[in-house]
Amino acid sequence: MRSTFLGVSTNILVLGIVSFITDLSSEMMMPLLPLFITALGGGGLVVGLVGGVGDGLSSLLQVLSGHWSDRVPRRKPFVFAGYAVSSVFKLFLALASAWPHVLAARVLERVGKGLRTAPRDAIIADSSGQASRGKAFGLHRALDTSGAVAGSLVALLLFWALDLEIRSVLLVAAVVAFAALIPLYRLREPPRERRSQSALAITLRGLPGRFRLFLAAGTAFGLANFTYMFFILRARDQFIIGNGEREAIAAAIGLYILYNVVYSVLALPMGSLSDRFGRGRLLLLGYLLFALTCLGFASADSRPWFISLFALYGLVYAIVEGTQRAFVSDLAPAESRGVALGTFHTCTGLAAVFGGLIAGQLWDAVGPAATFYYGSGVAAIATLLLLYLTRYREGAGMPA
Repeated sequence: MRSTFLGVSTNILVLGIVSFITDLSSEMMMPLLPLFITALGGGGLVVGLVGGVGDGLSSLLQVLSGHWSDRVPRRKPFVFAGYAVSSVFKLFLALASAWPHVLAARVLERVGKGLRTAPRDAIIADSSGQASRGKAFGLHRALDTSGAVAGSLVALLLFWALDLEIRSVLLVAAVVAFAALIPLYRLREPPRERRSQSALAITLRGLPGRFRLFLAAGTAFGLANFTYMFFILRARDQFIIGNGEREAIAAAIGLYILYNVVYSVLALPMGSLSDRFGRGRLLLLGYLLFALTCLGFASADSRPWFISLFALYGLVYAIVEGTQRAFVSDLAPAESRGVALGTFHTCTGLAAVFGGLIAGQLWDAVGPAATFYYGSGVAAIATLLLLYLTRYREGAGMPA
């Protein structure tokens, strides 16, 4: 397919624009969602539940949608349906009047993510060569996160400058979500290997050993990588000292914007770096930095600390998000790429559900610091598993 932007295909640009608009909508909601939940009477465990259960259901669907998209001629219907479902239930979330309503709407909104993610990532992989795959995923993540930056800024503007209530901001965000469906009409199915007709269990058994090792490391990291909501609540609790509630919320949103700016600016360079120096080595750095970030959040007690830690959090995601997807695409056979990506997202997402519930229970029963010590320790274990993978070779397997 013809390259049109920074050496990547039209499909990657189209999907990047769709993700930009989707994240513009989502990130108008996301920094306010944990505050919305607590305002409706939910505690730390509820925050972990809302942050985890929806992603868990999404993850269960991803292996199925990835497998189905490998078996049928077209992946685009999965992508379109996924974005449409998410748009509808964002509106329901904004209208919630109790935290159980938020939970239900969030779970159903994440169903859309489960339908679209693996087929979308497979289209990105099919639309790029191995030598530029990290760059392709990095560009997609950069556009995605640029939308997140814009959405967070709009949320801050509406909440702080225009003095809108949280629910009003959520309603505006829900309306914006529907605009993401428009660019999808320009998406084209890329040429790909003959689709697999094997049963799902057979396809999974056929995935290589190096993929399974990375799946173990990624799943361990998923246990550590609990919802961002705890990071925002930690900042809000720190900034509320000596300030009003509204000022503390605005400060937390501002730090979340910093996280997204760093993530957006560095996502493409980190993707290109993984093409040049190896995905395994770069992910080792990302996993280790996440462990250090959690350690910092456990003990941070000043504004400069929180500013530095949110910037580091953004760097971690710039390294990890696109590079993990590209690494999975490298390790899986082309004809099974959808199911491999779906399996990876399923396992890491389900791990994040349990990680979020553990983190929420620790938050309520022991205190916020315990939540972040937990994340740091489990991330260190994931780093050790990944270190083993980078030294493992499977026949003539590609280097890490």
